[in-house]
Amino acid sequence: MSDKEFGGTDDLSLPKATVSKIITEILQHSPGVAFTKDARDLLIACCVEFITLISFQANEIAENESKKTIATEHIDRALRELGFPEYVQEVLASAGEHKDALKSREKKANKVGQSGLSDAELARQQEELFRSATAKFNQGPVA
Repeated sequence: MSDKEFGGTDDLSLPKATVSKIITEILQHSPGVAFTKDARDLLIACCVEFITLISFQANEIAENESKKTIATEHIDRALRELGFPEYVQEVLASAGEHKDALKSREKKANKVGQSGLSDAELARQQEELFRSATAKFNQGPVA
């Protein structure tokens, strides 16, 4: 099963830097073990294929339920139906962590709106911070 079967292109990929960082974090527990670029590229291709497979199955499940949006429960069912039940718990935990992170970001974004300050006052404060940072930068290193 390839992305071409789903009407995609060969442009589907994952960021190499991100995958390399994940590999490095895993390999730090195995000193002396290296990961070649070819192995990394193969891993990326496998990950893309896995994501495509799960996405396709989850989409089928959602369509059968007359849903237009793929939800977490569709991913859960897709993993189970495709024979990956051992991944479900970890996937659901990651989804919960992601949801919590989004809530935290929303609170930070709303902080500006809830400050009670006008846009002009916020802009003035920002300019003052820029001036202060520029002045500190222009002073050079503190000896």
